[in-house]
Amino acid sequence: MTRLLLVRHGETIWNNTSRYQGHTDIELTETGRDQARCLAKRLKTEKVKAVYSSDLKRAFETASILASPHNLPVKTTKELREINFGVWEGLTYQEIMEQYRDLASEWYKYPNKVRIPGGETFTDVKERAYSAILELARQNDPGTIIVVAHGGTIRAVICGLLDLDLNHAFRIRQDNAALNIIEYNQGGYTVLSLLNGISHLE
Repeated sequence: MTRLLLVRHGETIWNNTSRYQGHTDIELTETGRDQARCLAKRLKTEKVKAVYSSDLKRAFETASILASPHNLPVKTTKELREINFGVWEGLTYQEIMEQYRDLASEWYKYPNKVRIPGGETFTDVKERAYSAILELARQNDPGTIIVVAHGGTIRAVICGLLDLDLNHAFRIRQDNAALNIIEYNQGGYTVLSLLNGISHLE
């Protein structure tokens, strides 16, 4: 069995100001680093085989903090990046609704097919990220791995895992530094055993 500890990165300044980050390379705040340290304490007794992350700074730094107690390097892959928000990157929700109201209303209803100018659909994200996750699970079978990614990416992966319509992605909550546990069992079935776990932050 492969256990996947799928983690959303810690807080950034753009998370605080509700700005859409996407592929923009924003660093963690000190609060974000503290969140990662709290999760590292929670996971320090796990027998971790490998640690992976998106190649964006906020995910890599979170992963580095989680990898430290296990003396493991962090391997990065761009397939785990957040959804590319295109022209929306750096804008707040309010600014998006003011400048792109019709498109935004359509995108929130149908994120699987509506493409932000210069960006991606949730289907694009699922195709790259879910395939990458499956390959990492295969490479590390059996074993426990940590993978650090982004809110939208994790939502798309979980929709793929549970065979959910991607239009329901926003119904899946993902807090900063949240832990999700996915188990790939013998026989080909997969179990989501923890969703948005944040008890380490309380």
